[in-house]
Amino acid sequence: MSDLRQLQFNNLEAAVDDARQLLASGYVRHGNWSLGQICRHLVLVQDPSVDGYPVWMSLFAPMRPLVRRLLLPKVLSGDSPRGIRTAPMFVPPGNLEDATEVKAFAASVGRLLNHSGSFAPHPGFGRLPREKILEIHTAHAAHHLRHLRAQDVSV
Repeated sequence: MSDLRQLQFNNLEAAVDDARQLLASGYVRHGNWSLGQICRHLVLVQDPSVDGYPVWMSLFAPMRPLVRRLLLPKVLSGDSPRGIRTAPMFVPPGNLEDATEVKAFAASVGRLLNHSGSFAPHPGFGRLPREKILEIHTAHAAHHLRHLRAQDVSV
């Protein structure tokens, strides 16, 4: 646990900057996923905010008030639970190229920030204001990127 960075971003652009810095410096993994896998996961989770989530995810709608009350404050405080299995559709493949995925993550963030319509209801938290959706995605990016540490250049 001590190998994880204490990481909190002010916005999604800062998460993109961090991913680009890790790409440039090289990194050490302290989790299961590479930089490319983390970026692909973030894209897979972010893009449905604009495009909509699969219909089956609305089956959890009755639980949203409880999940929003119990889990959302933890997510936003940087205390996201670890080890929760993600839906298979959000799990990245293993053979991804870091530079390609960092670029795709940056494009996905740009798409979110430039989206002028309302966002799709979040599967766990429901319909939220734009600022809150962006805050959730920012905290989510920090949750995953904290598992990577820049390569120590003094080695």
